[in-house]
Amino acid sequence: MKICDLTQFYSPLSGGVKRYVHEKIAYIDKYSPEDEHVLIVPGEKTELTSSERSRIYSIHSPLLSRTSRYRALLNLRAIEEILERERPDIIESSDPYQIAWKAIASGHALGIPVVGFYHSHFPEAYLRSAAKYLGRTATAAVMDLASRYVCNLYNQFHATLVPSESLAQLLRDWGVDNVRPVSLGVNIDIFKPTPDDAMQTRDSLGIRRNQKLLLYVGRLAKEKNTETLFQSFDLLQARRPGDFHLLVVGDGSQRNHLEKLRARLGNISWIPYCTDSADLARYYRAADLFVHPGVQETFGLVALESQACGTPVVGIRGSYMDRIIFHEQELWAREDTPEALADAVEELSAKKLSIMGGNASQAAEELHSWPRVFEQLFCIYRGICSPHKAS
Repeated sequence: MKICDLTQFYSPLSGGVKRYVHEKIAYIDKYSPEDEHVLIVPGEKTELTSSERSRIYSIHSPLLSRTSRYRALLNLRAIEEILERERPDIIESSDPYQIAWKAIASGHALGIPVVGFYHSHFPEAYLRSAAKYLGRTATAAVMDLASRYVCNLYNQFHATLVPSESLAQLLRDWGVDNVRPVSLGVNIDIFKPTPDDAMQTRDSLGIRRNQKLLLYVGRLAKEKNTETLFQSFDLLQARRPGDFHLLVVGDGSQRNHLEKLRARLGNISWIPYCTDSADLARYYRAADLFVHPGVQETFGLVALESQACGTPVVGIRGSYMDRIIFHEQELWAREDTPEALADAVEELSAKKLSIMGGNASQAAEELHSWPRVFEQLFCIYRGICSPHKAS
């Protein structure tokens, strides 16, 4: 089986989607010698990178953001030419914009089944925040248009892959009738509690032994709710000066907010990007608590990685990632406010975090290792491909 992933959510600094497709490539190389993989992504220049059973096509695309390095893949003819040349058995589209429509059209023309992966719940992430400007009535109207768009697009796929059952049910309620819940995973060879290098990493960051190290990994953006994180840390500093240190790994449009807070408080470390998974695992292991302020995550891959490394997570209750938290959430924030998140961090940091983290690490390994995830996903692929091969 030849699988083709097609996505615009890809850059040298990007996170979840890029990690997902590269873990798929690694799985095929190690565990699935009968399969091949093709990846089509935007890039600084047009080029092809090949290995034994995978090929990555980078198509020259204009830059959308200098911080995230995302690009807009507009050369749809180039996509069509690659698909015609490669003739994959199945195409997977990972974003809901022009590439998704091109994947559907090319798949129909070539007789190739196409699935969509609903990685980002974009109507909620981008449109709900407009409520305070548009008002409830206008926001409801815009959300209705967005849900209609989602139905119109995703019902044209052979299947819509969704990384949580609760989000899958929401899409069913909207009218998407081909939803298939799937899990995402974690590389347990990298994201694990060992080696015991926490003190060495903390010392390299200048963190005092008596400080609780809080960690955030991800984009600094409105849809990630990082402003709430920054305000909650400001509150913690006012309540308990010097007791907490915040390490932020990531960059984005709200970097100025972080820089101002860092200049004023001092006890914040910032690493704009970390492309090495082994380094990222060290930061997870060094932290006492991972703070996840997001309320619109479809899965929460960084929360899973943190737990795999033995570091518990604190966040805001009621998100789609609740089901991948493998320790108690009773003390999580019950509302999306800086005060509630600061209270949750303060209360949870007083618990026996090492015991919580150890139990969570074991559960993450048992339930979400990438080989287990891809075994299930490839069964879905083969089920979709079989009728097409038979015909």
